[in-house]
Amino acid sequence: MMTQGELAFKYEEMNKGCGLTSMTGIGTYLDLACRSGLIRSLERHVNLRAGCQGWTDVEAVLSLVMLNLVGGDCVDDINRLESDRGFCSLFGKALSRGLSRKGGRELKKRWRKEKTRTVPSSSSIFRYLAGFHDEGEEGLREPGKAFIPATNEGRKGLCLSNKDFIGFVQENHKEPTATLDMDATLVETEKAEALWCYKGHRAYQPFNTWWAEQGLVVHTEFRDGNVPAGFDQRRVLEEAIECLPRGVEKVRMRSDTAGYQHDLLSYCDGEDNKWCGRIDFTVGCDVTPEFKKAVSEVEDQDWHVLYKRDRWGGLVETRRQWAEVCFVPYAIGHSKKGPEYRYVAIREPMQDQLVFEGMEEAERHYPFQTMVRDDVRYKVFGIVTNMDWDGQDLIEWHYERCGRSEQAHSVMKEDLAGGKLPSGSFGENAAWWWMMILAFNLNAALKVLVLGKDWVWKRMKAIRFSLINIPARIIERSRQLSLRLNTGDPAYRWLVWIRAKIAGLRPLPCG
Repeated sequence: MMTQGELAFKYEEMNKGCGLTSMTGIGTYLDLACRSGLIRSLERHVNLRAGCQGWTDVEAVLSLVMLNLVGGDCVDDINRLESDRGFCSLFGKALSRGLSRKGGRELKKRWRKEKTRTVPSSSSIFRYLAGFHDEGEEGLREPGKAFIPATNEGRKGLCLSNKDFIGFVQENHKEPTATLDMDATLVETEKAEALWCYKGHRAYQPFNTWWAEQGLVVHTEFRDGNVPAGFDQRRVLEEAIECLPRGVEKVRMRSDTAGYQHDLLSYCDGEDNKWCGRIDFTVGCDVTPEFKKAVSEVEDQDWHVLYKRDRWGGLVETRRQWAEVCFVPYAIGHSKKGPEYRYVAIREPMQDQLVFEGMEEAERHYPFQTMVRDDVRYKVFGIVTNMDWDGQDLIEWHYERCGRSEQAHSVMKEDLAGGKLPSGSFGENAAWWWMMILAFNLNAALKVLVLGKDWVWKRMKAIRFSLINIPARIIERSRQLSLRLNTGDPAYRWLVWIRAKIAGLRPLPCG
């Protein structure tokens, strides 16, 4: 036996037979996409290719959603999907499900010659993404000003499909409360067309609204890197609220200091300006000299120890303390009818720092606000809220935003393809980001609705290893498709159980 390398084995190409696949588990995601109505929703709402020849919108969008799930992070990786015969067979089943004979004939008429691929080629994908870019919006930019190009019909369609999908998840996993975590994330890039962000490099800065209870992204807005995180945040919140499904009775909002805008706070605190009524909120507030002065007036006995929870749910004492602060910012203090908010301060004594000879304390620059009291220097943070919860519970709830939504951003950029943008055109990158969000939500829904709580916080690395990348032999006989696993493979019963559970989910009611 002539080997190809160090060990006594060689690779050979299969010239005949049924073929193999390394993506057996991707069929569960296609099952869920069909059961949820996501595929038909894309047909209704995304119409860039309506009436055209060639690839449909669903074929292009769904192929990129699947590309995210299997681990591809650039357009050229689409060829890896095309080379997997099992994936192509499953993908074709998903697209043809529910089609009438007339619908099937209409799909064939889109091609002048015989169709030779199952998914679009990389060049076709690039041409498709170009349809999401509006060159006319680029001419509206002004130097030195933040600008968000208007969303075109294609991206609006992706947003509506995402809204429909969230409604399906809510139909099967009722959550009466929607806690919306609003935060931006930087996507670093070397694209020459990208603008500079506040960290000193070129980037885009999508602004995401994450539904904490469901683990889903209800709204996203793709932005240039120079757009401040809090820019137009009230409008984004209004759009996110309109994306919430039926069954939500209470809306809450959490944000960092980017959300410390009095028009946003006033909108949340209002009773009659939206369908959900008053929105409970906690927002990080700016630690201004006036706020520091108010904090310095708090008596020592009014400070309370701040606890944190350990892995078993017990409370552990920390070095931080919290206190209620009597503070009215000037922006809302000029009228007796102005709103009244509750301010909470958090302080933490700083550890002794090494001081070099000739370096005075005043010369130090900290990346956070500090103040001195009784010869002790403290880090100081503030929270503004309209909630009457106990301070310990309020701060603990507010800090949950930092853990879970930040982890969601990590999944978007590292586990999925959000961190590697395909183009220098804003609209193309915005569409790419939206398709990644659809993949993110599809994966989150599978974990919540099917796999169970033990899988909710598993990263894509574990999902791909345990579920997606299962090898199988492809058998096609009498118009039946089978994926045959190895004898005794424990994944067989698990896959059958997953598919049965997906089939038992309630589809979203019409209308």
